[in-house]
Amino acid sequence: MYLSRKFKKIIRKQIRFCIITGLLLNMAPVNAQENKSGELRMTQQEIIAAKAMGTSAPGSSNLSAVQVIVIYGDPSKAGLYTILLKVAANTKIPAHLHPDERIGTVVSGTWHFGYGDKFDKGQLKTLPVGSVYSEVGNQNHFAMTGKEPVIVQITGYGPSGVTYVNASDDPQSHN
Repeated sequence: MYLSRKFKKIIRKQIRFCIITGLLLNMAPVNAQENKSGELRMTQQEIIAAKAMGTSAPGSSNLSAVQVIVIYGDPSKAGLYTILLKVAANTKIPAHLHPDERIGTVVSGTWHFGYGDKFDKGQLKTLPVGSVYSEVGNQNHFAMTGKEPVIVQITGYGPSGVTYVNASDDPQSHN
């Protein structure tokens, strides 16, 4: 299969990122999900059972159907972080971007993810459990769930945030 230079570069970058992430997760204590020595081990069942801290967090979509759990770090500050997004069934997330580079892994359910400046169901790729995808910094993307809820783990290097293509899509603008 022919892979473009840009795609190969992205893959190499993501592999390096995953290696560094693994090393850092074993060294630095930062979050309540970890114990005092910095150790963190969660099974898929523990991730699914984890209680969300709310819908609003840097790096989240701020939608009421998306619950956020900070697993590691602080997405509002410079540094490595990992969050879980628990997304309700039948949720549509409009086009938006994050300022930081991120990599996502589907932990449970089936995630539908696409890139572009507007939500376009025809551009969504179906990502079952175990799938990975990238959220390139400052690149618009969108997503949706089907008949089942989805849990996505996202790791990035903060500070993170969210900016919607159409400001009226941002739930924060309705407050």
